[in-house]
Amino acid sequence: MRVIWLIMLCLLGIARANADTLYIAAASNLVYCLEVLNKQFTQQNPQLNLKLVTGSSGNLFSQIQQDAPFEVFLSADVLHPQQLVQQQQADANSLAIYSKGQIALWTNNPNLDLKRGLSVLLQPNIKRIAIANPQHAPYGQAAQAALQKQQLWQPIQSKLVLGENIAQTLQFVQTRNAQVGIVAMSLLRAPPLAGQGQYWLIPQHLYPPLEQAMVVTKRGQANPWAYRYLQFLQSPSAQAIFSDYGFLLPAKST
Repeated sequence: MRVIWLIMLCLLGIARANADTLYIAAASNLVYCLEVLNKQFTQQNPQLNLKLVTGSSGNLFSQIQQDAPFEVFLSADVLHPQQLVQQQQADANSLAIYSKGQIALWTNNPNLDLKRGLSVLLQPNIKRIAIANPQHAPYGQAAQAALQKQQLWQPIQSKLVLGENIAQTLQFVQTRNAQVGIVAMSLLRAPPLAGQGQYWLIPQHLYPPLEQAMVVTKRGQANPWAYRYLQFLQSPSAQAIFSDYGFLLPAKST
């Protein structure tokens, strides 16, 4: 693992000589939303250089445990940031919920009747269903929970295609390597996907709340930009952007 992170240090161009740099690890469901948010933050702070890596929350968590260079961690759940705090690898005072995610059933096939909800997955003509890997992706865990709630988890096991993260899961459906997938609503609201396919928003009572938390890591505690960035993400302008991308705001979570 140490060799891997030496390579990443080089790829990210990590040279602490530049103090106005912030290294961010973020869940894949944020990839499009953060493009907008980071652009706004750097416009306000033109001297700042943001370095972003996205992936599944579980994998990013493991990388931070292995001394990855990230200073801010934006997870797709609360558990992983809390565990970093418990392990004294993050600042407990910085831990905050920044949004609540939603999942949707999505397909490029106009002939699938998604109004039937998750039961459509039992159709014999559906051979491959994409979800994020529940082993390390919170959105995959939410998909599994919804399927189990509807007594569908076991019947569709042979059809499942597991994405490394939620962005790859969506890509499986885009490239027709899967006919349908359970993906993050935040990705479907992104401009590159506008008007593509059709979706059915999965009712929230079918899966545990997808509260998403952020934290300043141990590496970030000496970097004031880490704290300023978290403050920015909780600002009204940033929260409005989260809402535009299909997130529910913390104050509205139930």
